[in-house]
Amino acid sequence: MPRTDASSRSSRWSIVPRALALGVAAGCRSTLAVAAPALAPRPGPTATPSRSGAARAAAVLAVAGEIAGDKRPEAPSRLAGPGGALRVTAGAVGGVALARRRVTGPGPAVAAALAGAAGAAAGAYGGAAWRGLAVGRRPDWPGAVAEDVVALALATWAVRR
Repeated sequence: MPRTDASSRSSRWSIVPRALALGVAAGCRSTLAVAAPALAPRPGPTATPSRSGAARAAAVLAVAGEIAGDKRPEAPSRLAGPGGALRVTAGAVGGVALARRRVTGPGPAVAAALAGAAGAAAGAYGGAAWRGLAVGRRPDWPGAVAEDVVALALATWAVRR
């Protein structure tokens, strides 16, 4: 029978800030929403990989491809067309994936989906604003690299054990 004391309830809902952080990372680099949970070790006493070697390689390649593609001058705005909606969806999916790894029950999963979606919206708009400020008369790539570092750090924190 699951515990229902205050510490158990608190730990069930501690997924929300992690889902929010993963969502912000997804707003910056959408592939991180699914790749970070797939690459992270399973929670628990042993640090076993959460996916097969092929799935992990595909996740790494997807993130690397997005990071590299984002540096190209012809890359479209993350807010143009369906880009913003796809990032919000990715944030929600990442929140659910994160919740399913750590807690049970629909409540925390729904809260994690909402937090991931909200974080992705904030990350998409915040990242676009950052890039606009960082560019000025300089090349775009230093601002993009700084954004990559922040997104990777947030995703890493979100999935850490």
